[in-house]
Amino acid sequence: MSASPQDPRATPASPDAPHAGAPFPTGRSEPSATAAPSVAPVDWRRLDPRTLLVHCGWLGAPVASLGLTALATGGRITASAWISLAALGTAFAVLTVLGLVRWARTEFRVTPTTLEVRSGLLNRRLRSVPLYRIRTVDLTASPLHRLLGVTVLRAGTAGSGDGGSELSLEALSVVEADRLRTELLARADAEGAATDPVLARINWRWLRYAPLTFWVVGGVFVVAGSVYRALDGMGIEPWKLGFVQEAFTEFGASALWLTIPAALLVILVLGSVGAVVLYVENWWNYCLEWTDGRTLRVRRGLFTTRSVTIERARLRGVVLREPLLLRAGGGAVVRAVAGGLGNREENSKRSGLLPPAPRTEALRVASGVLRTPFPGSASPVQLAAHPRAALRRRRVRGLLYGVLPGTAVLAGLGAAFTPVLLQCAWIHAVISTALVWWLAGDAYRSLGHALDGGYLVARSGTFSRDTVALQRAAVAAWTFSTSPFTRRSGLVTLTAAVAAGEEGYRIRDLAADSAPGFAAAAAPGLLDEFLVHPELPRQARNGLHRAGGAEG
Repeated sequence: MSASPQDPRATPASPDAPHAGAPFPTGRSEPSATAAPSVAPVDWRRLDPRTLLVHCGWLGAPVASLGLTALATGGRITASAWISLAALGTAFAVLTVLGLVRWARTEFRVTPTTLEVRSGLLNRRLRSVPLYRIRTVDLTASPLHRLLGVTVLRAGTAGSGDGGSELSLEALSVVEADRLRTELLARADAEGAATDPVLARINWRWLRYAPLTFWVVGGVFVVAGSVYRALDGMGIEPWKLGFVQEAFTEFGASALWLTIPAALLVILVLGSVGAVVLYVENWWNYCLEWTDGRTLRVRRGLFTTRSVTIERARLRGVVLREPLLLRAGGGAVVRAVAGGLGNREENSKRSGLLPPAPRTEALRVASGVLRTPFPGSASPVQLAAHPRAALRRRRVRGLLYGVLPGTAVLAGLGAAFTPVLLQCAWIHAVISTALVWWLAGDAYRSLGHALDGGYLVARSGTFSRDTVALQRAAVAAWTFSTSPFTRRSGLVTLTAAVAAGEEGYRIRDLAADSAPGFAAAAAPGLLDEFLVHPELPRQARNGLHRAGGAEG
């Protein structure tokens, strides 16, 4: 049978064409359309073997306790101490075996699209998180981790507020952890880098602000309570120690008008020293910088190092916080409002962007984080004042909760026991009333709200005056809160719900007839369906109608 000319089997072969099954000739840059590109498999990686030593770090406290007991008893080890030592040895053996199994059965890898961690002995567990959902990467190293040269990596994802979506790898070498962090954050949205990526570094002249914090007094009592619990756990009753009893005897026998101020002075000195030490430990080697313009990174810590990275896409605003003592000294701190920083406790640890520092420095850092002037810095925005009813409300609450209870207790005790307490009652009433009057006025002057471009600005507080600059696009919902007393005063409190930071930021005691209009202007479209909500006060409904008409 002869083949037709159209039959490919009869077509003469070209001298330049390769025969069937031969590879492509040299110089051909691409294969045929039927060939599929091959993807090399990604190998699984293990944790650092020094993880086993980290797991045994808990033995330090009981071993030290046994050592102190041996020193206190002159080297005589009781039967109970031997039993404790045997229990520690058994626990060490068991935990070492468990740690070895856990290390051998825990693996992780980073594919082009996901971070995968598998673990477990009998019940194998595989957790896989898309890389685009990873928002923050936190490297934490305790003193034991630093001694061993390892660190803990925690990758926070969108919706990880309860910790359920957080992946933790303990422990990795420092070099491996840094490389892995860069690898995990490689899919962050690329944006232009700042002119100067470093926003702030530690300045040890800021140490003067360390005593102007809660720890100058509260830290002394926290340390005293910890020492008391430690001694009580060792079977020592502090109140029965000879030098403690002598100190209290001398304190009571001396003139109280001298010993009480002296005791307060000692507490302030100890608290100031402790606050400075804590400041140095927390903010040693501090640096706040933009990395490639895409992520904000905070590095700090002396004994326990911390490196927190926040993706710019998850940054919703900043808070300028001015506690009362720090504000009196002209200082402030800056905190981030960002998603993926964990629950409230973790958020309070990770959101710090600047230690106590001069207010001008805090404003500069806040502006650098927002990449726009922070309200009150280069181009301040005028915050709207709140009604005078808000001032009356603060004065009444101060008198009811700050003046009346103490005065009533002292007066009652004075009537029952000694007239001296009656004198103390009226002195307390006069002094506390003046103090409450001043604090109420300061709290009222701190109130304010405004819209500044794409940001909602709200300020409130006296013991801690907070100014929050929040992205208007980040507001997911509004809550209008009233009480019988605020309704009579024509006030309402607005709460902006945000999927970041503290998840809700309040604008306290606005005029009820203007609050809905402000909310509608701040986040257009959220209140359209509630223009005639029956549970809102009449003034608020009228304000909503006006806001709806203005938007229309």
